[in-house]
Formats: sequence, structure tokens, C-alpha cells
Amino acid sequence: MGERDRLRDYRGKRDFARTREPEGRPASPGSAPRFVVQIHDASTMHFDFRLQVEDILKSWSIPKGPSADPKDKRLAVPTEDHPLEYEEFEGVIPRGEYGGGTVIVWDHGTYEPLSHDREGRPVDFGESLERGHARFRLHGSKLRGEYALTRFRAGKDESWLLVKASEGRAKSPGKAVGAPDPRRARSARSGRTLAQVASDARDR
Repeated sequence: MGERDRLRDYRGKRDFARTREPEGRPASPGSAPRFVVQIHDASTMHFDFRLQVEDILKSWSIPKGPSADPKDKRLAVPTEDHPLEYEEFEGVIPRGEYGGGTVIVWDHGTYEPLSHDREGRPVDFGESLERGHARFRLHGSKLRGEYALTRFRAGKDESWLLVKASEGRAKSPGKAVGAPDPRRARSARSGRTLAQVASDARDR
């Protein structure tokens, strides 16, 4: 399926004369696949988790955000594919537009695909997602280490779980391992909070 077809749902939900979100242009994948986690203060506050697969970002909405605690199984609801340029998007989506609200880039970086079959042979990452289970190692400024996405419900209400793998390291006493307070969290790109991004947009 071509890049333009894969972004049909994304483009169909947005009026690019109103929103500053990227329309999506053909892009060549880099040497290492990218990931981004965005905090999105829309009708409900949530985190958007996106993994580059070939020339698009596969995307999931995670209400409570990713966790670094292997005991936390975080619900991840798939959303439409996004263009690679969305990794850099930070700003305010106008009210009345799809997903209207403020967005910041909480974390971004690269990841290593780790999916394999029962014999231990590597499996194409996109194929592993289609099968419903994918493993990967994140290299971000905040999120690091091995994670897995597992589909537990298919069909109209498709749902996944995002879980941090236990890597044999004991947690430091008192160390915070959950997602941050989204209203206090700062962007990995600009250092701004959601409120500061919204204020800057109003001042323009």
C-alpha cells in the first residue's frame, strides 16, 4: 500500500487550512526507526505512542501513558497512521478540529525491533504487529529499555497492552517509575509545558 493511501484516514479527519499539523509528504525511512510519545490535552488527557514502521508512524492512544514498571500493563488503543513528520509536531490543534487541544513531545528517539519467531529467528516488525505481538527496545531521553505491544482484543474495539519488560534490574528505592503528571511534564523538544505551549499559541 502506498504512502498516500496509508495516510488517507489521517488526512480525511483534518482540515489543513485550520490545523498546523503536518499534511504528510513522501519521506525515506532513516537508518534507525524512530519513536515519539506525545502528551495530548484534548477532550480527555492522554499520551500518544508512535512507532515508525517503514514510511509512517503506527499510533496508539495510551490513557495513563507508558510506564517503566514491568508490573504496569498500560491500555493502548490504536489510532490512524500518522506521517513521519508528526514526530516533531508540537502546538495547539484548533477547537472543532479532530483531536482539538494542545500537544507536546514528551519523549522521542530511536528503537530496535526485537520480534522473533518460536525458533528465535527475526520477524519483520510490521508483520509482528499484524500478528498482534511486537517487542522492541527504546532509546529515548526518558524511555529506555525493552517493551512489548500485545493485542488482546481484535475487531471494532481493538485494544493492546504496552508493557515494560523485566530486565533483571532491581528498582531503586523510592524511584518514580510511572508516567509523569501530564500538566507538569516538559517537552523533550522545547522544555515547555502544555500550558506554556497553549499560551505561546494564544500570543501569536
